[in-house]
Amino acid sequence: MTSTETAIVTRELSEYLQSPDDLLKLAALRKKLVKEKASIDAKLKNGVKEQLVATRQALRKLISTRSNVQAIREEMAGIHSSIEDSVTDAKTFEQISRVSLVHRNFAQTEEMVQNLSELYDKLDAVSAMLHADSQDILGKAPNLLRIHFDLTQMEAFRNQITHQAKTASADSRNTLSRYFEPLNTLLKDFDEYLWKHAKNVLPLVRAGNGSVVVRLIKIAEVEGRADEKAIAIRLVKKAARLDAATKFNSMLAQARKIKHYRSTIIDKIRESINETFEAAYERDKLNPTAMLENIGWMWQDIIRIKKDVVPLFPEDYNILSLYIKHYHKTLDSILRRIVDGAPEAAFLLALHAWLKEYRESMEELDIDPEMLQPPLLDGRQQSLIDDYLKLIVSKLAEWTGNAVATDMKHFSVREDPPETDGDGLYGLEGPVLMFQIMNQQIDVAIETGQTAVLAQVVAECNKVMRNHQVQWMKHIDAEFKKLADKPDEAPGGLVEYTIAVANDQIRSADFAEGLLARLEPMVKGKYKTMVSEQLNEAIDGYLDVGKKCTQTLIDLIFNDLKPVMKQLFTPSWYDGIMAQIVETFKDYMSDYQSYLNSSLFDLLLEDLLDAFLIGYLNALAKASKLKMPMAADRIREDIADAFAVFEAYKPAKELEDRFEVMEMILSLLTASKSLVFLSYWPFAKKHGPNLQFVESLMKARDDLDRSAVSDVMESVKRKVKEENLGDPAEPTIMKKITIQSTFSSLLGR
Repeated sequence: MTSTETAIVTRELSEYLQSPDDLLKLAALRKKLVKEKASIDAKLKNGVKEQLVATRQALRKLISTRSNVQAIREEMAGIHSSIEDSVTDAKTFEQISRVSLVHRNFAQTEEMVQNLSELYDKLDAVSAMLHADSQDILGKAPNLLRIHFDLTQMEAFRNQITHQAKTASADSRNTLSRYFEPLNTLLKDFDEYLWKHAKNVLPLVRAGNGSVVVRLIKIAEVEGRADEKAIAIRLVKKAARLDAATKFNSMLAQARKIKHYRSTIIDKIRESINETFEAAYERDKLNPTAMLENIGWMWQDIIRIKKDVVPLFPEDYNILSLYIKHYHKTLDSILRRIVDGAPEAAFLLALHAWLKEYRESMEELDIDPEMLQPPLLDGRQQSLIDDYLKLIVSKLAEWTGNAVATDMKHFSVREDPPETDGDGLYGLEGPVLMFQIMNQQIDVAIETGQTAVLAQVVAECNKVMRNHQVQWMKHIDAEFKKLADKPDEAPGGLVEYTIAVANDQIRSADFAEGLLARLEPMVKGKYKTMVSEQLNEAIDGYLDVGKKCTQTLIDLIFNDLKPVMKQLFTPSWYDGIMAQIVETFKDYMSDYQSYLNSSLFDLLLEDLLDAFLIGYLNALAKASKLKMPMAADRIREDIADAFAVFEAYKPAKELEDRFEVMEMILSLLTASKSLVFLSYWPFAKKHGPNLQFVESLMKARDDLDRSAVSDVMESVKRKVKEENLGDPAEPTIMKKITIQSTFSSLLGR
């Protein structure tokens, strides 16, 4: 390897390996490069083969031409020798030769004058035949060979006259040129007529006029031989002695224009194929999938070509190979144009499936695979799936993102209340639109019949859903923070919109469950597990957002109650502030019950009850002084009021179990110094020692002095140690109680 090649390789590698992490991609990179190399090798192999065939044919023609030239040269030399011998033998030859030349010139002049006088009549007759046949380009063309014969005769006459007039004056040549102008025009018209036939080979065959194609090829063969003859004679003239060459009328062939009918016909056939595919593309340009669905005409063409067109052409035309290769090449060009134009995702999947059908159909038609090289799109079918998934990711993110963004905008502005569904529950439009979009893409993936593609689409849908779930959580937090920090600046309606979002999560979870139930029977094995895991993850995510919404609804209640909660166990508390808390609960609970999904409402009740008890107990733990027994009576009344609120929504028995901790704590507060331990023990057995909490209660009681508190705590601690009492296996509500002394110790560090 030269230094230049080494530099090129190094530069290429540096583009792929820009970081240490890229070394992990070596296997994928190698696979990609191997694929590209295989594609390039296939193209090179096909190109080399075509060049070898063309070169072989050219060499054969060159050898044949060389043999013809040599034979003509030998014949001319023999004739020249005979002429010289006859001149020697016959003394009067020169006189005879001059008389013969004069006679021949008279005869040629007479013939020339006659042809000139009859030229326009012949042109009119041929023009009329050409016009008649041109009226129906797919007709039987009865005058085709006659027109060609007459035009060939007139063209030969023109070439002869033009050649002989080379030594005439410029005016004479111009006059002669103008005289033959109608003939030149008719020759051009005839050529165009032939090219129309060449571009309509298949339609002619379909119309039952294959004989026209045969006559067309016959004309091309005749003109081809005339071309070869003219080229050979020109080569002879260059090689032979000029004085000998000028003695033969055949030298007039140098005035002939080389026509290349055969190559032109082949070009016109290719051009007709291009136009056919271009018309199909333009017809379904806005719906390329329809183009694939409607391409049955191509298979009909191939069947017709094999059956009816191939027999009409000489074998050396390789007409089947010509058609198949150009069909394949043109189709590849059209497909590349569509793929490069960023088509819809559905088309990429349809194309992936269609490429397989294409190969199978060509095999059924017994088409040589060598004619189909390189493969359509260089055999990059898998890249279509990759492109489809990339497109799905971007489109899903774009379409669903727009729906979610609209909902979030309404959530932030809150100009109008959210809409209600048939059950009278609040909701937004985004989830319905989002699942419609995802179901459409999943339906497209199902139609491919490829489980792997379906599983990947589901995975991408899950990513979209999880992303939107995270966005909603952040958005809800941000809107609540605005309300909590600057309530005067925040628009109203946060409760209603939070309820709407909460309901949407249940609705979305139901949609996802329905999707899972629909897809599970369609997939098996690892893909079934993958689909199930992805959709279950999305469902869990929706439930998490729903939980976030219910917690925010609880936070909204306590945000309103913040001033009141701060007054708990302060001097004003003894006057009775629980009524304000109870009424606030009732107002909010009435709205929640009316517009919130029943499952979420039940969950919210559980969490609201916990939040109330935790808030109340935290305030109690922080109380600096409790006036006994007045404080105990007030706590008892507070418990009764709160119980009554929740009893409207939950069974009394269930509430008694939840409020039991309050009864236990009330027992601790009302027990005498000697009986505190008896009240403490059932509390500790159920909720754990909670020594700091108990100690804060004892210190707050104004009926116990410091010594009494110390005695109580010593007996409690001793019993805990003796019984080796620890926290319960399942944490209880007391685990969430914050002790003031703990914070004080932290602040002191």
